[in-house]
Amino acid sequence: MHTVIPFSPGHKARLHSALLAWFEQHRRPLPWRTDYAPYSVWISEIMLQQTQMDRGVSYFEAWMKRFPSIADLARAEEDDVLRAWEGLGYYSRARNILRAARKILAEHGGIFPSAHEDIAALPGIGPYTAAAIASIAFNQDVACIDANVERVVSRLYDLDLPVRKKPGRTILEECATALLCKGRARDYNQAVMELGALVCGKKPACPVCPLQSFCRALQHGTAHLRPVLPEKAASVALTVASGVLASGGRIYIQKRLPNDVWGGLWEFPGGSVEQRERPEEAVVREFLEETGLAVRVTNKLGCLRHKYTKYNITLHCFALALADESGHSAPCPTPPVLSEASEFRWCTLEELKEYAMPSSHRKLADTLTLAGDHLSASLSRSPHAGASRGLLDLLAG
Repeated sequence: MHTVIPFSPGHKARLHSALLAWFEQHRRPLPWRTDYAPYSVWISEIMLQQTQMDRGVSYFEAWMKRFPSIADLARAEEDDVLRAWEGLGYYSRARNILRAARKILAEHGGIFPSAHEDIAALPGIGPYTAAAIASIAFNQDVACIDANVERVVSRLYDLDLPVRKKPGRTILEECATALLCKGRARDYNQAVMELGALVCGKKPACPVCPLQSFCRALQHGTAHLRPVLPEKAASVALTVASGVLASGGRIYIQKRLPNDVWGGLWEFPGGSVEQRERPEEAVVREFLEETGLAVRVTNKLGCLRHKYTKYNITLHCFALALADESGHSAPCPTPPVLSEASEFRWCTLEELKEYAMPSSHRKLADTLTLAGDHLSASLSRSPHAGASRGLLDLLAG
């Protein structure tokens, strides 16, 4: 049984003083820190999930210009919200933001609720986000535990149990709560997260840490072993194919079903390459299954490789043309029969910019050139070429 020795009141007071003094000097000038408005804190917390800080700040500033209030957001169309979110990935976050805004407008008069239970009841807000909003926006005495806090707290206490499953998780939460600087939760929680981001990272910079004299892992020589995390899952190789169909100077796109992982986003049809199937065969098959349209490959647009969590993904992109039963080019588009989409459009290249797409489809769309019905793209043709994040988007096809 792991025994945690608590910090004495005197040690905690000195720890708080050192940490808050460091934060006062090193805090980053983030836009939501100007007034800690609950709406701003909420949006920033959701955006920064799975997103680097610099990228999150850029999206946050653009978002606030587009949706300056909860009421503006609540009255927006889902397509507009998804377009503003485009490139951040995990689009369920954006749909939940819209649902939450409409709930706040309907049930709270457009004012973000301050009660912790009301915050936690909003769509898309889990325990960490509820705690972060309660403490940062309203200065409530609630501990926040993200990956940065995991590192700091597990090293301060030298926790030698896995921190993402019980009993290690329970002990971590108890330690984080015990360390909370009551009455200054807003500054304290941000300070711990800032320290974990800037100093106490995966490779801790112990010599410049303001808490080095309090850190038991540093004293025991185990800082590099904390926190104890689950073993990484074995990598899985996946091959996918996607097709861009051109006809009459326009390009086919379709909108995913609402309950799909990429629900409400527009895409070029495609999906996984099956065993003993060539990518060009897969894209023709997928197109027929999803739209009822017979197509033929005219040329390869490019090939990209991307690592995403446990997946090593190879994406093959093809230019397509309509085909008749003999395999020759068909003269004009026929109405599709949709099985994996709710709507379709035939768009010009310029019009493609108006539709929210998963980041991989957007990257492909932005590199397309169309001359008549001939498509080309400035993507690498090598399967080893780098790619932007989000190519897992194509697996949903």
